Amino acid sequence: MNVQEFIREQVTTHPIVLFMKGTPQFPQCGFSAAVVQVLKQSGVTQVAAMNVLESDELRQGIKEYSNWPTIPQLYINGEFVGGCDIVKEMFENGELQQMLADAGVAGEA
Repeated sequence: MNVQEFIREQVTTHPIVLFMKGTPQFPQCGFSAAVVQVLKQSGVTQVAAMNVLESDELRQGIKEYSNWPTIPQLYINGEFVGGCDIVKEMFENGELQQMLADAGVAGEA
């Protein structure tokens, strides 16, 4: 399986996938930490986190997959949502919570 197939499998198999630097328990950059925090505040209890620092191929592959140059990248039900700034903005205006609720993946915030 090549990296593009792996990425496609991850985003279509798991309701929420976060490609990030580090892990949710130990983020390796402020932007990744911010997205993890927003997801927690939104009531998300399960996220498939992919640490792009473990693989150069994955780090480059996700940028090509989404045609988005930065990490972190959040996917909900196979749909690319965005990076840190977009996720934070969507959280602030309630769009993220609605998207999570519609996807059936958010707990009680």
